[in-house]
Amino acid sequence: MSAQPSETLAATPEQILQDVFGYAQFRGAQRDIVHHVTAGGDALVLMPTGGGKSLCYQIPAIARHRAGRGVTVVVSPLIALMHDQVGALHEAGVDAAFLNSTLDWRETQEIEGRLARADITLLYAAPERVTTPRFLELLDGLAARGQLALFAIDEAHCVSQWGHDFRPEYRQLALLHERYPQVPRIALTATADALTRADIVERLQLQEAGQFVSSFDRPNIRYGIVEKKDATTQLLRFIEREHAGEAGVVYCQSRKRVEEVAQALVEAGIDALPYHAGLDAAVRQRHQDRFLREEAVVMVATIAFGMGIDKPDVRFVAHLDMPKNIEGYYQETGRAGRDGLPAEAWMAYGLQDVVNQRRMIDESPGPEEFKQVMRGKLDALLALAEATDCRRVRLLRYFGEESQPCGNCDNCLMPPAVWDGTDAARKLLSTVYRVQQQSGISFGAGHIMDILRGKATEKVKQFGHERVSTFGLGAEFSEPQLRGVLRQLIAIGAIAVNAEKFNTLQLTDGSRAVLKGEVPVRLRESISAPTPSTRSRRSRGEGKAPAVAAAAAPLDAAGQARFAALKTWRAEVAKANNLPAYVIFHDATLAAIAQRAPASLGDLQGISGIGASKLEKYGAQVLEVCAQNGLNG
Repeated sequence: MSAQPSETLAATPEQILQDVFGYAQFRGAQRDIVHHVTAGGDALVLMPTGGGKSLCYQIPAIARHRAGRGVTVVVSPLIALMHDQVGALHEAGVDAAFLNSTLDWRETQEIEGRLARADITLLYAAPERVTTPRFLELLDGLAARGQLALFAIDEAHCVSQWGHDFRPEYRQLALLHERYPQVPRIALTATADALTRADIVERLQLQEAGQFVSSFDRPNIRYGIVEKKDATTQLLRFIEREHAGEAGVVYCQSRKRVEEVAQALVEAGIDALPYHAGLDAAVRQRHQDRFLREEAVVMVATIAFGMGIDKPDVRFVAHLDMPKNIEGYYQETGRAGRDGLPAEAWMAYGLQDVVNQRRMIDESPGPEEFKQVMRGKLDALLALAEATDCRRVRLLRYFGEESQPCGNCDNCLMPPAVWDGTDAARKLLSTVYRVQQQSGISFGAGHIMDILRGKATEKVKQFGHERVSTFGLGAEFSEPQLRGVLRQLIAIGAIAVNAEKFNTLQLTDGSRAVLKGEVPVRLRESISAPTPSTRSRRSRGEGKAPAVAAAAAPLDAAGQARFAALKTWRAEVAKANNLPAYVIFHDATLAAIAQRAPASLGDLQGISGIGASKLEKYGAQVLEVCAQNGLNG
């Protein structure tokens, strides 16, 4: 579609950025995206979590509404996200609303009436609602009067079967373009590889859209992966050593595991809460609200939790089970450190994780083409986990971005020793072959490793496997080493796990090349060693200081007192308005206020994050807080 002229706009995007949101300048590709969409262009935006995606459609929505072009409809998949986004817009003085199941009939009628009158700047709704005949009828009326300003499709990866969070209802959104071809659209996601990106373009008919791909790098996040031994104990050690008293998210694969880990953390004195789809909706909402509104809460969850969570001060994201693919891993780890301060992505994984993920793919009802793509994505994640070089380089390369070693991941900080596992791999495969040949049945990994290492267990004796020719030939290999070899063999398809027969090992067509020595198997010596303590590095003056005030200049004693008083005030305001504290002001804004020690409203102008509405609403209160007990100088 042709871009509409922007000369008629009542305010420039830069003015809206400053006056409404309180920011002096755009970041990265934001400016180009905002101007393109404001002028009426379609766009596909890939921007990492915390990169400022929301402003890319909110500012065009405000600009186009002020120019008389009507309402922007934001397609959003989660009720919690809608609530917080609308709350934040209200705080900034923007007329926004949502339509979802939390509203009663009267409230729904009121919002629909305002929508019909184009009396709202932004309206948030789920894809299921947007495509209903009732909602489309409302849009038809707006379109007929030229009062449909923009469609913003958030979390656009949900439209793709190759994406990590596919939602079939997103597929229907193509009708927006078919039905309203003159209305510009912006699709946004934090995570999409080339295959997913192409699928988004096709499914949403964005072939003519401008594509804006920002760097996927999140330099403030440290990536670390350890070999799973006693995952809960390892997690406890990680939190107590690195992140005591800080907010974090722990991801587990099953609901049962979520409950167990949350209970273990609570028993260790950590303020932890469970979250999964099996909990009552009211309980889930209560736990999510506590996580968003309180400090130092650790959420233990399945992947049902997290999309659209804007909490800026999450200091760590931990995985106790391997995700399905790099997109899911990147999306989930990206929920750490949205405020730009140091954060960590920590994962423990082991052989059983690989077995489980492979089994889920093999047993999925999809066609073989789908399974092959999913296996490739899992292999890429496994390669990241087993990598001996910079993890950030590998992670970014997956998304098509070249970079240099970061010096901030576990492999960069403590380069692992590497060993040649080819001989061990051949002996493992030979053992699987000979055992099956002798017994006529298959056995699991533990039994195969016992034979190779020469352990005459009761089971080995029962089946006479001490007479297998490979018995004891791998005595020099440790069990962790052999498990690492098995992970690699499963990942490259050189060995299969039969889930229907108690996870027994079976040879595949890919086994032959490894047995012949044509495929080398190289592994890291160990991935279980801890990385240097973040806190010890900070104590030596390395890295950023952990204090929230690091977002601004360092604060002296008086500044720290002001900062603490401002946080207390903010918590009270947030509670009174039923909003997360960061919706009122981010920590960085409070730190800047504390440093400036304002004595007048004029002193507050120009501080990042204080727009006109917030200055009018909270300026006097902020000055009063700073003035109490002589804190303003």
